[in-house]
Amino acid sequence: VIYLVLALPAVVLAEDPVQSIASDSRVEDALAAWTVWVENDLGESGVPAASYSFVYRDELLTSGGIGFADPATGAKADADTLDSICSISKLFTSIAVMQLRDAGKLDLDEGIGDSVPWFASLTDAHPNDEPISIRRALTHSAGLPRESDSPYWAPDFDFPTTEQIRERLPSQQTLYPSGRYFQYSNLGMALLGEVVAAKAEKPWTAVVQDDILAPLGMDDTYTSVPEAHATGRLAAGFSARRGSPDRERLTLFDVEGIGPAAGMASSANDLATFARWQLRLRADGGDQVLRASTLREMQRVHWVDPDWETTWGLGFSVVKRDDKTWVRHGGGCPGYYTEFAVLPKEKLGIVVLTNAIGSNHALYARKAAAVLAPAVKAASKGSEELADRNPEFDRYVGVYDTVWGREGVVRWKDGLAAVWLGSRSIDPKDWITPLKHVEGHVFRRVRTDDESLGEEWVFEVDEEGQVVSVTVHSNPSMRVR
Repeated sequence: VIYLVLALPAVVLAEDPVQSIASDSRVEDALAAWTVWVENDLGESGVPAASYSFVYRDELLTSGGIGFADPATGAKADADTLDSICSISKLFTSIAVMQLRDAGKLDLDEGIGDSVPWFASLTDAHPNDEPISIRRALTHSAGLPRESDSPYWAPDFDFPTTEQIRERLPSQQTLYPSGRYFQYSNLGMALLGEVVAAKAEKPWTAVVQDDILAPLGMDDTYTSVPEAHATGRLAAGFSARRGSPDRERLTLFDVEGIGPAAGMASSANDLATFARWQLRLRADGGDQVLRASTLREMQRVHWVDPDWETTWGLGFSVVKRDDKTWVRHGGGCPGYYTEFAVLPKEKLGIVVLTNAIGSNHALYARKAAAVLAPAVKAASKGSEELADRNPEFDRYVGVYDTVWGREGVVRWKDGLAAVWLGSRSIDPKDWITPLKHVEGHVFRRVRTDDESLGEEWVFEVDEEGQVVSVTVHSNPSMRVR
């Protein structure tokens, strides 16, 4: 069963009204194709659930959930299900840093040790190179170790407190000279949380809550996983498969002092609010939470590794994927894989939250962008004259078993489309095949090169009028739902 929740259109830009496109058939078709593909992949990969939300400009196109937030209780996932968002937490810490910069309370080029004196206990193995600055920590180019000196990614998830991070810092040293290489660092972001607390003169959690979440109305976002768990809506987290098809239910964790790097929890709907704020601020300007110029500054490339492939902004990952610029951050922690992205040119926001390690969350996001980008572009230009969408075609929509795997059938323009559910390709042409109605229960494939018609797809209907199979190239595939 596919659980798809369509949201009411949001209030859009006052000076540049944009008609809602959430109900445009091209957008609905794209979302249906994506949803049936993800539902199948969750089943094949053994991931219990995914929650999602998609935004265009300041409009929530749709949000919902697929699968079970807790298989043991039968609780279904939806757009309000809470998940640990893991390293997406770094975006909130980075925004807090930039708020303080804009307020004149810190300089990005000052050393971390200027506001966190105990940072000096870390051995700088490259003292003759540039200082370890706030800017370098934001771009993960400070040369810091990836983690605090604690085995918290081991099965017991024993995360250190801030005091324990401080106590163990003397046993660590820099990996590289500051400003030389990209090295992703949870330790660096945890230290930036301490910078925020020192400069703001209140805990990192209070800064995020008071100065970011509350002004944005993000009432379903929490600065710790235990806080979210207390609501009774936190999805159960599951392990990686580890060489077998089974996944283990994991115990609740608290990242303690690593909170500024990986401690927060949220819902797909609340992160849609986060995406809408960013797209709105980029479009309208202003200074809600951040100045628009500051957000744009964060979302430009500030670091390019010597390989010319690894790029980063100020807190945000800024990367070229599938011929699109992604301003994003992913997350992975015990029981959860997550993805948050804004695509500035396409004006899209994409949120995917899953409750298992090793899910295909990033692929889900990329496939969503691949089908949504052309759909919203077409829809935003106004209505397109399509042939009547025959409601009788709804009877063919479903999932069919072939000897090679499963195939979905969805509505597509004035006909149908077959969705190859085993495809890992991003390009919709590789996994979505349009079908044109010919007569009766017969459709034909529409070629993607010249739109001529190919082989027949013949649906079989039983005595009660229910579609039971489809035959292609003389081979039948049985309908399973």
